[in-house]
Amino acid sequence: ATLFWLGITGLFGAAFIGLELYEFHHLIHVGATPQRSAFLSAFFTLVGTHGLHVTFGLIWLVTLMVQVGRGGLTASNRRRLNCLSLFWHFLDVVWIGVFSYVYLMGVLQ
Repeated sequence: ATLFWLGITGLFGAAFIGLELYEFHHLIHVGATPQRSAFLSAFFTLVGTHGLHVTFGLIWLVTLMVQVGRGGLTASNRRRLNCLSLFWHFLDVVWIGVFSYVYLMGVLQ
């Protein structure tokens, strides 16, 4: 069950990265590049940094899936799972802040 839910989490993370890359491609295609304005520069920086962290989280997740698959839920793998969980949920909290500041503030102005 642990591997199943880690896989589902990984799929959602990969989908997020895919949507982010699609959005970046679309914005650049229509001329909304980081050089165009301070808002777009902040947007690409904040959202891109978050995407980079999600990418590292996915690498960590896949690595941990291999470790759990090989060794089971040993004490060290449980500790690693707890650390990954803290990292992943920290990204959730950061994304709420980034979304609120970048997307909602952009719409409200």
